[in-house]
Amino acid sequence: MSRTHIRHELSELEANLRKELGNLLALHQLSIDHTMLSLSTLIDEMTAAKLCDEPLFMRLTQLDAAICQLDIGLYGLCADCEAEIESQRLNDDPLEQRCTQCAADYVHEHRHELRLSH
Repeated sequence: MSRTHIRHELSELEANLRKELGNLLALHQLSIDHTMLSLSTLIDEMTAAKLCDEPLFMRLTQLDAAICQLDIGLYGLCADCEAEIESQRLNDDPLEQRCTQCAADYVHEHRHELRLSH
């Protein structure tokens, strides 16, 4: 997959996440300009508004990371072992940060934390 194609996919995903964010902000009666602010500023604003537990917050942070990785040539490399993330995983979720093995290890290592939070 070319960088141009990846960037296009990430841009489309960003547009969809910004729409979702508009709905979330309206629900919480917050007036944050989600259409013009950078992703990092949006993440800061969501943190200040105590919206860090929202699944959308995690998706926006993953998107910000993916765009940064693409910019510096590290997109598609596992955040843990630095091996290439399987192309099918990236096709399924272009924001994926871990290869299959490291993702399984992460879930296994953090399963107690995950149980406590649900």
